[in-house]
Amino acid sequence: MSHVKAGGSTKNNHKSPGQRLGVKRFGGQKVKKGEVIVRQVGATKIAGPGTYVSRNFTIHAAIDGTVGFRSVKKRHFTGKTVPRTQVCVE
Repeated sequence: MSHVKAGGSTKNNHKSPGQRLGVKRFGGQKVKKGEVIVRQVGATKIAGPGTYVSRNFTIHAAIDGTVGFRSVKKRHFTGKTVPRTQVCVE
């Protein structure tokens, strides 16, 4: 009569790797066309002139130049304004 009694449950068995998000090129650094500047989940930073956003909200350089960050006020549909960081390439 061999059988297994209580198996119990496991905790801390999440083995997914980190997503490596964050700013990849900082203000004042040179970038080439197509380089990743920011990897993010959601639009915490918005694309300005000289940049574009891909499907997963990654901000890329659209032109060769220098990265810059500035604070702007973004208006929501309700009329509320919230501060956002705008990424631009000059």
